Amino acid sequence: MSENTTNKKTTGTKQKILKVSSALFSEYGFKATSVRKIASEVGIRESALYNHFKNKEEIFLCVAKEIFTTPFSQNDGDMKESALKGKAFLQKFAMQYKLLTFDKNNENMFRLLMIELFQNRELREQFMNEFHNENIKILSEVFFIMMQNSLIRSADPMMVAYEFLSTLFYIRLQITLLRFDGGSTTNLSTQFEKHVEFFWESIRV
Repeated sequence: MSENTTNKKTTGTKQKILKVSSALFSEYGFKATSVRKIASEVGIRESALYNHFKNKEEIFLCVAKEIFTTPFSQNDGDMKESALKGKAFLQKFAMQYKLLTFDKNNENMFRLLMIELFQNRELREQFMNEFHNENIKILSEVFFIMMQNSLIRSADPMMVAYEFLSTLFYIRLQITLLRFDGGSTTNLSTQFEKHVEFFWESIRV
């Protein structure tokens, strides 16, 4: 077997472990999900799973990272091209947020992560680095480019990023809480789009 084939197989197994783990964590919670259960669902021996991850905590952190990481490229060329789209960029960003919010598996993991954040320092640090800091960094750069190209009014790019992201996060949290209690979220389904419209009108030139 070639080295390239071996690498692909290893990557495939690792991704399958993460996918299965995400489903199990979201259904049973972190504590009730064992490494043995994950390995069984993946179809590998428990010992084989340790070739990819050192323990359950590492698996959980990797799953969390996939949920928290921004979907947007940080390539300078892509960044500028995206920023020059102005409102269209914000619409795309908000739509990604909306899709994650209403994805059942992602919603369950998000709920679990909110609980684990208060119990796991490593997860808190990762949340701040992978989700908060990275999203704020990317949004700040995008808004700075928009300002340079006179698409929006001049201001502190970081504060503008905070203003845009915080509302999206609150809407996501609100929907998660309502769905947890079986409440209706119908009237909130358009809040992401409404936020972009309101926000863009408040910052555009």
